[in-house]
Amino acid sequence: MRDLKASIRNLSSTDTNVLISGETGTGKELVAQMIQENSRRRKAPFVCINCAAIPDSLLESELFGYERGAFTGAHCAQPGKLELADGGTVFLDEIGDMSQYAQAKILRAFESREIHRLGGNRPVRLNFRIIAATNQDLDSGNGVAGLRRDLYFRLNVGRIHIPALRERKADIPLLSDYYIRHFNAQFGREVRGLTNQTLNALLQYDWPGNVREFRNIVEAMFVNLRTSEVSLMDLPDPLRRQFSGDRTPGEQERLLCALSSTDWNKSKAARQLCWSRMTLYRRMAKYSLTGKGALSEPPGKQVCVAPKAIGTTV
Repeated sequence: MRDLKASIRNLSSTDTNVLISGETGTGKELVAQMIQENSRRRKAPFVCINCAAIPDSLLESELFGYERGAFTGAHCAQPGKLELADGGTVFLDEIGDMSQYAQAKILRAFESREIHRLGGNRPVRLNFRIIAATNQDLDSGNGVAGLRRDLYFRLNVGRIHIPALRERKADIPLLSDYYIRHFNAQFGREVRGLTNQTLNALLQYDWPGNVREFRNIVEAMFVNLRTSEVSLMDLPDPLRRQFSGDRTPGEQERLLCALSSTDWNKSKAARQLCWSRMTLYRRMAKYSLTGKGALSEPPGKQVCVAPKAIGTTV
């Protein structure tokens, strides 16, 4: 998380284009908002464009705007979304799902920073920053995941990749604490936390929907909650059925569960696991656990962690 914050801080100090990659639900829009809020454009507009939702027939009017009389029903001039972002930031969500025709249209606008409204005959000069995001794998070796190569190279200046939640399960205890506090405040409840069995179950799950799915599961727990502590019975039915076989948790899961349940008190966690303190330290080093939910990466390995539950201020 510290390395991710450092990357956001470095990118916020410049006006360079940024390309964010990661699976759905990992927090790409949150990263884009953090870059905007910590940049000199923080008081300017932040315009989100869902690239997958704009049909080619409406592309120019939606992005570039139109003049009065440009088509039937155009009773007055209307600025497009790029013009609304003048002075601020354009966030292009799921740009890999945009058609090749649409990509060619926006490429010219990005290069020249000027647009022509539909029905207009004079260019409109604009000043905006571009942040794009995609859930497609840009490093698979199969081209650039639906992006035109010229557009990809234009956007891929500052790059952030957000890994899936299943690749950083040590964050799950921290995320559960964060969302329990959040929903306690929202619903006026006093939920203390998860039982060890429930935490083990969450650590076993692969989270295909990542942090977004995790948040929704915790909210669903509050709906089903019977006591002040979340048990397996409070999990949504589809997820609870996956753990009906009571699979024995692995060593890493038992270690994380013990550390979380003792608030990362190593002496108490060692006693709970019936380990010596030295064994506990060796296991923590083995799984790159250096502190309360912190990850220690081997030298040379890039650290990129989804930024849910860290707030919006770097």
